[in-house]
Amino acid sequence: MIAAVRPRRSVLYMPASNPRALEKAKGLGADAFILDLEDAVAPDAKELARAQAAEAAKAGFGRREVIIRVNALSTLWGEADLAAAVAAQPDAVLIPKVSTPGELHAVEERLARLRAAPGIALWAMIETPLAILNAGAIASAGGRLSCLVMGTNDLVKEMNAQHMPDRANLWAALSLSVAAARAHGLAIVDGVFNAIQDAAGFELACAQGRAFGFDGKTLIHPTQIDPANRAFAPSEADVADARKIVAAFALPANQGKGAIALDGRMVELLHAETARRTLALADAIAVLESA
Repeated sequence: MIAAVRPRRSVLYMPASNPRALEKAKGLGADAFILDLEDAVAPDAKELARAQAAEAAKAGFGRREVIIRVNALSTLWGEADLAAAVAAQPDAVLIPKVSTPGELHAVEERLARLRAAPGIALWAMIETPLAILNAGAIASAGGRLSCLVMGTNDLVKEMNAQHMPDRANLWAALSLSVAAARAHGLAIVDGVFNAIQDAAGFELACAQGRAFGFDGKTLIHPTQIDPANRAFAPSEADVADARKIVAAFALPANQGKGAIALDGRMVELLHAETARRTLALADAIAVLESA
């Protein structure tokens, strides 16, 4: 059985302190929107941003997924952010700078006290060295946790590292995070690409992220939406090949077989599972884009 698939090819950060940007987002084609109360909002605008994010989440963005990134519980704003998010009932609440599973357990306790709706999921930012070392433990936290989000800018800063075009100094961290997510059945979204006007560089970053196994990419500008959607969606050729594989294994002559010959290649059951996931994602994208 293939679990329900939700496209997360493009996940756009929106500063919740900017009402114009929030309104404009309703016409954008991102798969998901993160209404940000944390890094993108100055301290003196936190309360306004909280109110505007709650209002925007309540109004909704059609079929697009809505996530509110709150400030950490340890900050002056975290508790109020979480309460406001619960009342607004977004699809998920994104917790920043998660470094241990205990931090997620603390959020779960708050959500229980607030009687949060069962449908509100938890997303966790992976953006500290300790988070990388604890990636498996964080991913195994259970409860409402459904997605990990790479915070590569913060990670580079905390490592006292430098940004590299190919992110070679982050390969280990990216791979460990993807492995942790997949080991525990979670989605995972890649970090942002900072050079907004470097279209070619962004396409390469998306291709790299897909090769690592990410479901999509977090974005900082609307111009990045269409390239990300293309990069993390199955191509027409991918879909056609997937349909052929699924149809071949469905033939009576191939029932019970672990491997079959198809178009001059050996195809195994694992390829059939991948094909079914490809088709499920393609179908989910078609439904989303028909809205």
